[in-house]
Amino acid sequence: MADNVTPQRRSEIMSNIRAKGMKPEMLVRRLTHSLGYRYRLHRKDLPGKPDLVFPGRRKVIFVHGCFWHQHADPACRIARRPRSNLDYWLPKLERNVSRDAENKARLAQLGWRALVIWECEVEAGGGVADRIRDFLQSG
Repeated sequence: MADNVTPQRRSEIMSNIRAKGMKPEMLVRRLTHSLGYRYRLHRKDLPGKPDLVFPGRRKVIFVHGCFWHQHADPACRIARRPRSNLDYWLPKLERNVSRDAENKARLAQLGWRALVIWECEVEAGGGVADRIRDFLQSG
């Protein structure tokens, strides 16, 4: 199936996607702060450069985009597979998923616990605050 935008426009769209400070991450940051938790951002010395880092608790939160990290929940509408240029996209997205698993395993080896919050969960607002609170209060 062909892409419905020109290659130049697709390039412009893709170049505007950033790794930090996107809307779902900002919402999680504001929510976590409003719950009274303080954190560090994107520590480069930890595997995967977690979005929120709680050093005293040895816990991290990743806010994953459903498309980029291929959210496996069948109810997620954002995590669709690309329909064009599959030779490029499928390996790229599979590498992201593989890298995520490796980073979580490395964090666990270093004694850190990780929570993944998906973009669709943030948009739906369903219990994200409770998940964060439970995660950060647990031992």
